[in-house]
Amino acid sequence: MGKKEGRYIVCVGYQAEGNTENLSSSAVNRMLMEFLIYCGRAVFVFYPVYLTGYLGLSISWVLLCMFVLTWWKKNRQWKDARIGSAIDFVDNEKHTINTELKGSLQMASWVNFTDVEKAQWLNKVLEQAWPFFGIYMEKLLRENIQKSVRTCNTALKAFTFTKIHFGHMPLKITGIRAYTHEVEHREVILDMNLSYAGDVDIEAQVNSAITAGVKGLKLQGMMRVVLEPLIGQAPLVGGVTFFFIRRPTLEINWTGMTNVLDSPAFGSLSEDTIIDIIASLMVLPNRMCIPLIDQVKMDQMRFPLPRGVVRVHLLEARDLVAKDTYMMGLVKGKSDPYATLRVGNIHFKSKTIKENLHPKWNEVYEFVVHEAPGQELELELYDEDTDKDDFLGRYNLDLGEVKRGKQMDQWFALEDIQHGEVHLKLQWFSLQTDTSLMKESTDNLACAMLAVYLDNATDLPDSRDGLTKRVACPNSFVEFSIDKDVKKSKVVYASKDPVWEEGFTFFVRNVKAQQLSIQVKEPEKKNPLGVLNLPLSRLLNTSNLTLDQRFLLERSGATSQIKLKATLRILKLEEPPPKPIVNPPSEVKQQQTKQAGNTSVSNPSNAPSSSNAESSSSANLRRFDSHSLLSENSIASSRFDLSDGATYPEAIRNYQGSFGEIELVIRYATLRHKLVVIVNRDLFPCSENGTDSYVRLYLLPDQTWKHRKKTHVKKRTTNPVFNEKVEFDVLLEQAQTRKLDVSVKNNKMLVSRERKDIGSVIIDLSEIDLVKGITAW
Repeated sequence: MGKKEGRYIVCVGYQAEGNTENLSSSAVNRMLMEFLIYCGRAVFVFYPVYLTGYLGLSISWVLLCMFVLTWWKKNRQWKDARIGSAIDFVDNEKHTINTELKGSLQMASWVNFTDVEKAQWLNKVLEQAWPFFGIYMEKLLRENIQKSVRTCNTALKAFTFTKIHFGHMPLKITGIRAYTHEVEHREVILDMNLSYAGDVDIEAQVNSAITAGVKGLKLQGMMRVVLEPLIGQAPLVGGVTFFFIRRPTLEINWTGMTNVLDSPAFGSLSEDTIIDIIASLMVLPNRMCIPLIDQVKMDQMRFPLPRGVVRVHLLEARDLVAKDTYMMGLVKGKSDPYATLRVGNIHFKSKTIKENLHPKWNEVYEFVVHEAPGQELELELYDEDTDKDDFLGRYNLDLGEVKRGKQMDQWFALEDIQHGEVHLKLQWFSLQTDTSLMKESTDNLACAMLAVYLDNATDLPDSRDGLTKRVACPNSFVEFSIDKDVKKSKVVYASKDPVWEEGFTFFVRNVKAQQLSIQVKEPEKKNPLGVLNLPLSRLLNTSNLTLDQRFLLERSGATSQIKLKATLRILKLEEPPPKPIVNPPSEVKQQQTKQAGNTSVSNPSNAPSSSNAESSSSANLRRFDSHSLLSENSIASSRFDLSDGATYPEAIRNYQGSFGEIELVIRYATLRHKLVVIVNRDLFPCSENGTDSYVRLYLLPDQTWKHRKKTHVKKRTTNPVFNEKVEFDVLLEQAQTRKLDVSVKNNKMLVSRERKDIGSVIIDLSEIDLVKGITAW
């Protein structure tokens, strides 16, 4: 007893010390095992080469064997995939069909989301109005866009639309969602899923020798429409604002590309550049606004204050896919992972961690959130290579969840990849006007946010070319900067009174020392048309921390002015809402009283809030924590309880809190007469560097080795993800009278012959609808 107790105390102490891995026996055993596996793999790969040379055979035999082995491996994988797909189809016929249809036919969103409604009546309106929309767009392209294209580049002075036809296939709305919660009472928010596969036919002539055209395009995206403010008189709505929350996808069928690519003006033309143009107009924070009454302020419609700020801590990842392989895939290497993070048009890239499947970045990024829910954090992982970077997975998180939870610190499973997880810490900051809340950070993070709305300028000086004064009106844009953070407005051509109507946001780290520098410039010219320096400390003494006025420009004309609105907001870290305290079952209370120990049993507080099935089925699961499950040497130790009088190590009895939870999917495959259990993942703390764990299952009362089922071992992780299917051959009538014994075990083969239990749960299948199935923690 003393010997085994000492072993477990080493495991608990190892978590506290952290950096003493080189002194622990488990670390030495793990290193020896990795070295032996490496040596065995090397012998397996290189011994045939040595044997071929020793026997004096040709190298062609080695190449032939490698070719045959590779072919057999690929063929075997193909057969396994076919068999697995067939089994999954039989077990999950409805889910499989829905998934395939969603991927191939791009079904309407109302099919997959119950809160998204069909909009057939709106599509009928669009179909009826589509010819008139084409007339409007033809007028817009000829009178406005054609003029803008001619003035933006000297190579396009003769640009002319020769044919404009928007076809007979109208835009379709595949789903519409109305928000009634988390919105102001004077606004209505609609999310529309747009799908356009149009037969447009547009032709343009750059000059007499160069032509360009578009014949057909596809556009998909989600557009948000905001109706605000609601008023008590006709037309009941003060204005309409619409924008894309995320960048839409675009496919264009070009015509005349051979000539277009010869043009210097169209040399870089592509779908990406057109998407960038759309993003500059209609992707957050940019909006299209239509005021319906005169009292509506355009600055509030075009650029309302953001909802808040999200600070994203990119901590680490684990169990990533090894993309670097050698010798035709026989030898697996590692990856050089890096991450990209995007919210709207703001994009960041992390540093690259060389040759590591468990990288640690510990980097922090800050994003301004304009719409929550709606805007998403789009995270993607790649393996950096010299030619093309390999994809390692992605995860999209709606920032509305961060706003509700205030703070999140958890692992997220990567999607569209075989395996891998990323660890993120997210914090929600609200925007306040109380300057006493301002706390400057010591790690160069923001303490405030500055929102700038650029309206217009008046009476700019004439454009100059050296000492020669020109009469022509200048082309101008505005450049804002706070230290090294520089942002530019669009270019307004040939105007002494340009109108921009754009908004910008900046993160402020020291309000009293930093200033906003403003320069009105001409494209491709060094000398500015006017400058203005605005100390941010000036905003601290203004009403509502806002300046909204015209400013005289320096180094400009005598009456040259710029009109802008600058608003300062203090960042306040929001605290997460208090978690509800769940009282333990009465039987566990009695067990705790009988033991008179310090152990505690509680339901997991971080279970997913995904479905009602989880909450409804939680009463059917009799849960045991590891306090009552770590017996000495029993195979099925999960059947023991504290009331059984068994003795346990002191470290286990004194451990406070839960040893984790496990997610299971339980259902019955009627056609194949099998009880199917899918082990998704489980969580438990044992050491900072993880535990070698697996899951063992019995269908009680069968408890022999013959009826024993187990998953593969997940090594060196405290958050193993199994995603494995276990099946029991049993009739439905019999399964409904039995119990399922699930135990998470710690694999300690080199340290001890025993396999220590981490935790267990016994599930009464008679209280579950096996045909329908459940998913529960």
